[in-house]
Amino acid sequence: MDKNLPEWRREGDEIRRTVTAPDFPTAIRIVDEIAVQAEELNHHPDIDIRWRTLHLTLTTHDKGGLTDLDFTLAAIIDDIAAKHGA
Repeated sequence: MDKNLPEWRREGDEIRRTVTAPDFPTAIRIVDEIAVQAEELNHHPDIDIRWRTLHLTLTTHDKGGLTDLDFTLAAIIDDIAAKHGA
């Protein structure tokens, strides 16, 4: 995977990351901030919320695989998670 995105792993045409937040309210705040950034980019991750654990998947469905947008949003997600201690 990209050395600048060490928390992400590639699986086929997707990149995935699991984020563990300090608690459930923080996990929801992380999702809220991701949602704002995703709307601005018009690029939306798949997010599975399990208590304080978030499973995130990025791909560009209409392009049939990974694009620069996926890696841009992955870096933004990393910054958001780090800001919240996740």
